[in-house]
Amino acid sequence: MLLDYRDMKNLLIIEGSVREKRRSIYAAKYIEKLASKDGRYKVKLICPEDYPSPHEGNDPDNKNPGYTKLTEWADAFLLVLPEYNHSFAGSLKMLLDTELSNYLHKPVAFAGVSVGGFGGVRAIESILSAVRQMGMVALSIDIHFSNSYGFFDEQTGEPIDDSKQKEVGQALDELHWMAERLG
Repeated sequence: MLLDYRDMKNLLIIEGSVREKRRSIYAAKYIEKLASKDGRYKVKLICPEDYPSPHEGNDPDNKNPGYTKLTEWADAFLLVLPEYNHSFAGSLKMLLDTELSNYLHKPVAFAGVSVGGFGGVRAIESILSAVRQMGMVALSIDIHFSNSYGFFDEQTGEPIDDSKQKEVGQALDELHWMAERLG
């Protein structure tokens, strides 16, 4: 299927952790690779540590100009959420809280990552109310990476099999559809 350049959407993938030995970066890079091959997206992958806040506190101007530009650029977001203590990382929340006006009416998909068998479902559940309050439109399709130590190769970070390719593809389809309608 040939796509018109106007069909291309800007997809910002945010890997939601700053921990040094995080497994969620493997999931984020895998999704980035599939989204780039998809042909409907211009993709950018970032982490909270890439865009530190200039200062702490509740100042509404507490923004990183580089992150501001990315959120303006993005037509859609995909958040990769490692599950920490049945929730998502605080570093992601701090980053997201800086750009409320740039999220309004933009779709967001979620990929949960956990070492256990539930694939980050509790991290996804816990971020839903926050992104809705920010004005984002959450998809009904989620991606779940369970047992991340067994799913990604320890040396390369690549998935051991392609069992998640269909699930990622379905989320990318829905995300593109929503971005078309909301854009």
